[in-house]
Amino acid sequence: MADPVRLMRTETDVGVPLIDLSEGSSRRVASRVADACVRDGFFAITGHGVDLALIERMYVATKALFALPDAVKDDLVVDPADPFGRGFSRSGAVAKASDEDARLVKAEATAPPDLCEVFSMAVAPERGYAEVPHPDLMRPNHWPAPATDQEWIRQTWLGYSAEMSLLSDRIMRLFAIALDLPETWFDKFIDREIGSLTANYYPKQFVAPVPGQIRKGEHTDWGSLTLLYQDSAAGGLQVMELDGSWTDVPVVEGAFLVNLGDLMARWTNDRWRSTVHRVVNPPRTGEPTERFSIPYFHQPNFDALIECIPTCLEPGESPKYAPVTSGNHLLGKVSRMYATV
Repeated sequence: MADPVRLMRTETDVGVPLIDLSEGSSRRVASRVADACVRDGFFAITGHGVDLALIERMYVATKALFALPDAVKDDLVVDPADPFGRGFSRSGAVAKASDEDARLVKAEATAPPDLCEVFSMAVAPERGYAEVPHPDLMRPNHWPAPATDQEWIRQTWLGYSAEMSLLSDRIMRLFAIALDLPETWFDKFIDREIGSLTANYYPKQFVAPVPGQIRKGEHTDWGSLTLLYQDSAAGGLQVMELDGSWTDVPVVEGAFLVNLGDLMARWTNDRWRSTVHRVVNPPRTGEPTERFSIPYFHQPNFDALIECIPTCLEPGESPKYAPVTSGNHLLGKVSRMYATV
């Protein structure tokens, strides 16, 4: 089968594949997804079925959220005791999270923070799961007071989160087919998922960044998959190729980017890639521009046991990783990210 269209093609054929989910049978699409997961760890999707009007409303709501008065945002900041980090964070993380723990390092205390503001909500408290395997899962998300005229922001975020969860379910079923598993194989692992919806705001840079400071430092994501919608403003996403070089990821209107997290790489015994990526600064020429991106971080159920998928072992091969629950894997990533050196 021919390779899917690539958003970027060079002499070395690097880039991010573009896959139309509505094209052909599920097995045909899953075959393309499998190729992308092995080779790139990133792919873009069209034909996803998400209403573009909802995406636009989400962008409007997100811009309104970051434009709230500082006094309002001060009441919505992340509680330091919350391991899941929901609410506003005004300075980016300085940790470099990468493929499994071998590359997870904390930057030096003097390293410049990312030039990014973040707002995040968790899925679990909005869905009211009957069983709560970790008490902090059900901490309430931070929202403007319901009686204010900002309630529409919360409602928009909740509606968008629900759509991202449904799309994640669809992609996980394609993952199952791609891994020669029954289509519903992952269902039992994600029916109480503990993902999060996050918005990144990259302000206009009126002052030149200090050396080594960019909008979002190199990292990998932690969970099963990430769904990213981003605007086309300058200073965007780059992915690291196998040779260590960086490739810009062009924006395709109406498309989502999908990338694998460390948990999926672990689940597949590293058959599939959790790819390092970053967000670079815009050029210093011209009028300064701001940028928004909205990732949905899909994470299996807190108590889902993640162990090597049987179809990801060759005869005589052993799993690289010990079994771990999704929740403990996530908490381990968070605790190491913010641990002191």
